[in-house]
Amino acid sequence: MMTRIIGFAVCCSSLGAALAGVAAAQASSPRILVVPFENVRREPSIVWLSEAAAVLLADDLNALGASAITRDERREAFERLQVPPGAVLTDATIIRIGLLVGATEVVTGSFQLESDVLVVHARSLALETGRISHDVVQRGPMPQMFTTFEAVARGIAPSASRLPIEAPPVPLAAFENYVKGLLAEMPATAINYLQTALRAMPGFDRARLALWDVYTEQGDHTRALAAVSSVPANSSWARRAKFLAGLSYFSLNKNDEAFIAFKSLSDVQATAAALNNAGVAQVRRGAAADGGTPVSFFGKAAELDRDDPDYFFNLGYGSWITRDVQGTIYWLREAVRRNPTDGEAHFVLGTALAAAGNATEAARERDLARRLSSTFERWEQRPQADAVPRGLERIKGGIELPHSLRIDSALATGEQRDQRNLAQFYLDRGRRLFQQENDREAMTELNRALYLSPYEAEAHLLVGRIKMRNNRLQEAIDAFKIALWSAETVQAHVALGDAYLQAKDLNAARTEAERAATLDPSSIEARQLLERIRGR
Repeated sequence: MMTRIIGFAVCCSSLGAALAGVAAAQASSPRILVVPFENVRREPSIVWLSEAAAVLLADDLNALGASAITRDERREAFERLQVPPGAVLTDATIIRIGLLVGATEVVTGSFQLESDVLVVHARSLALETGRISHDVVQRGPMPQMFTTFEAVARGIAPSASRLPIEAPPVPLAAFENYVKGLLAEMPATAINYLQTALRAMPGFDRARLALWDVYTEQGDHTRALAAVSSVPANSSWARRAKFLAGLSYFSLNKNDEAFIAFKSLSDVQATAAALNNAGVAQVRRGAAADGGTPVSFFGKAAELDRDDPDYFFNLGYGSWITRDVQGTIYWLREAVRRNPTDGEAHFVLGTALAAAGNATEAARERDLARRLSSTFERWEQRPQADAVPRGLERIKGGIELPHSLRIDSALATGEQRDQRNLAQFYLDRGRRLFQQENDREAMTELNRALYLSPYEAEAHLLVGRIKMRNNRLQEAIDAFKIALWSAETVQAHVALGDAYLQAKDLNAARTEAERAATLDPSSIEARQLLERIRGR
């Protein structure tokens, strides 16, 4: 473990530039990422403890007043980075996950059994400095595992927090089966473990939420709904259970019930996700539905989270449904500012511009949509009276990773400056930070530039290269496509060809390399790319 932590610190130091802005970006709400612990002796009987350690420690840190990232957020980050759930994480991957979820600290650790004694070793590393901030070792009998991890949490949590952890006791057997259910690869095995956990502790509501996940992935929405509907209103998991029930209602086409669920959640505590989903329910219930218009709910969601492009897309799409063409244009322009690779937004925006008589801009938006996906070529064959498909409204699952762009803060100091000059200022900063391999801060500056100038080719090219550097190939491909659409360059063709090559799409890679060579026969990069393709 010592070797791993030293290596981790060295890795952080080598990425110092990339991490330099973490504290400033997250100073207002420092967060802790706990990753699964290492099973030092590879003991088969306690493999489940690797995930259990991360779950328990995050729970205890939150109970002590620290802000630990939940398992759902961690899992979402794993999916975003295409990291298999049971993968052994490299130091660089741990850092990327920490940055993606907005963490300021990462906790890694190990465990082993010495006779019947569980030994837990945890270290907390500050991403800003790459230094170990806490180093904790605790021992205890295996049956007292919860007490051992609470002691570890108290060693890591802020020193001022000495509150008692108030949580209903969970039998060790129930918790073990719960974690094994989370880790099971086969749905039937997962269901068996989770049901065993519930038999050991019928009030273990967290296991019911996990059952919802398994049933939902199987498409068995009736059983998924039943699993969370039995969570009592006084449970600490009741709000999450009602949110998941609302999602099941959508899947079962019970839109009235979905609206009631999300509206009641919003009435108690308004969140952007719940308000958005109430708006989605209203879209699906139809124009005659009472309780408020879809646009009113989408607008409130966007007010609470001004950085999520989906809320602005829904505002634009909801405006289109109500035949508010100017509203559609306004809100979808805001959506593509926040996510320039949103093909659906570009297509619907193009349709609205055409309806408003702006043929030139309409053609531009639809052309970009076609470049992003061939789907939109088929959409263009739809009759004029039904040019935009139904069902494009976007549901939120309630687990949101931090956004890379904060619009209000990004522009607060530049409102009085010329927009073009300000966009160039952010682009120049983003370019320098990219060259320094400070990807996090570079993305912030480039997103600011793109907010002000959505079709700045160099900014899209740099964004794509950052995505490539972080192994997010599809996002890189989309960014390179927009860069080419904005301004055709040899560099963009080569970059897109390289991305296709890494994605093992040799034909597409060859097309891009040949186009680059045609534009500039002397291009060394194009020639090298063609040679690499021929070598495959």
